[in-house]
Amino acid sequence: MTVHDVLTVGHPILRQPARDVAPEAIGEPEVQRLIGDLVDTMRHAQGAGLAAPQIGVPLRVAVIEVRDNPRYPYKPNIPLTVLVNPTIEPIGDETVDINEGCLSVPDLRGTVARHVTVRVRYRDQHAAVQDEVKRGLTAGTFQHECDHLDGRLFLDRVTDPTTFTTWAQFERFHRDAFVARISAFVARVGS
Repeated sequence: MTVHDVLTVGHPILRQPARDVAPEAIGEPEVQRLIGDLVDTMRHAQGAGLAAPQIGVPLRVAVIEVRDNPRYPYKPNIPLTVLVNPTIEPIGDETVDINEGCLSVPDLRGTVARHVTVRVRYRDQHAAVQDEVKRGLTAGTFQHECDHLDGRLFLDRVTDPTTFTTWAQFERFHRDAFVARISAFVARVGS
C-alpha cells in the first residue's frame, strides 16, 4: 500500500460531497487498494481517522483507528474500522464540546460541539452492512470523519472562534484543563 500526502484546507476536493461506492464495487482491487492506502496514511500521520477526500479521492470511504495514539492520549481505543457509504444519525440532544484538530488543517485546533450518541450505518471492507451505536469521544471521531465525506471540516462547526489555537499553544495553555474535563466525560459516558 501507499502513504499519500494529506490534502490541506483550501483544496477544493475537501469541500465537495463524496460519491457513494456501489456495494458490488467494494471488493474490487481499486477500492481495496484505496482502503489500504487510507489505513497506511492514517497510521503514518498518527491520525485517529482519515477520509478518502483527504487523499484526493472523492469517494465515501473512511477509516478510523485509535490505539494508544500519542496525539490523542485521552481518546479511548477504537479498533480499525472501515466505513463505506456511512450515514450518521444523532440519538438524543446531548452534546459535548471537543477540542478537535485535523490532518487537513495542520497546526490548528478548535472547540466543536458533537453529539454524545450517534447511530452509524455503513458497509465494511467486505461490503457487510453494519449498524452500530457509538458514544462519547468515539461518536465524535465518527462524526468528524463523516463530515469529511460531506465536504465539511471541523472549522465549519466551531461556533466560538476564540477557541482556535495552534498545537503548541493548546499544549501550553489549554491541554491540562481539556484533558481533565474530557477524561471526566469519558469516565461518565464511556468510550
